[in-house]
Amino acid sequence: MRLYNSVGPNPQIVRTFAAEKGLTLDLVPVDILGGENRGEAFKAKNPMGQLPALELDSGQVIAEVTAICELLEELHPQPALIGANAAERAETRMWCRRIDHRVMEPFMAGFRATAGRPFFAPRMPLLSESAGAEMLGLLTGNLTELDTLLAGRTWVSGDRFSLADILLGCFLLFGAKSGAPLPQGLGWLPGFLDRCKARPSFAA
Repeated sequence: MRLYNSVGPNPQIVRTFAAEKGLTLDLVPVDILGGENRGEAFKAKNPMGQLPALELDSGQVIAEVTAICELLEELHPQPALIGANAAERAETRMWCRRIDHRVMEPFMAGFRATAGRPFFAPRMPLLSESAGAEMLGLLTGNLTELDTLLAGRTWVSGDRFSLADILLGCFLLFGAKSGAPLPQGLGWLPGFLDRCKARPSFAA
C-alpha cells in the first residue's frame, strides 16, 4: 500500500495510526505548497485533490482519514485502535464524530480564513476573515466544554487509547504550531497533549 503524503494534520493522523499499528506504509510525497495535489496526475487518483490518499495493491484509492484508518483497522485488527468489540467501536466513532464536528471543522474553517489565508485563498472558497475569527472563537468554547467532559480520564475513552485520541491530538498539536494554541485555564487538554507527544507514533 502507498500513502500519498504531505504536510498538515490529516496525513499526520494516518501516519500516527499506522505507527501505532506497527505498519510501514510506502510514503509518496505530494507537494501541496506547489499545488501538485491540484494537478491532473494526482486528481486522476483522488478527484477531490485531498491528502492523504491510500492506494491499495489493487490500484483502488481510498481517501478521507477516518475511512483510511477504518480500512487499516480491518486489515490489521491488533492493536485495536477503533475497538475490540461493538461497544468500544461505537464509543470511538461517537467521539470521532464529536471531535470532527466540534474541533476539526471550526479549526480548519477558522485557520484557513485567518492565519492560513495567504495559502488557501487562491485554492478554495473561504469564509471572510471576521467569520474565520468567529469560528476560532467557537473552537475556544468547544475546547473548554471538551476539557470539562474529559476531566479525570487518561484518554478520550478512559484508559483505552484510540483513533479519537489520534484525531484530537494531531489537530491540537498542529494548531499549537499554527497560531491556534489551547485556550488558557484548561485542566485536562494540556496533559493530554503531553501524553500524546510522549508516544513515538506522533513523530511518524
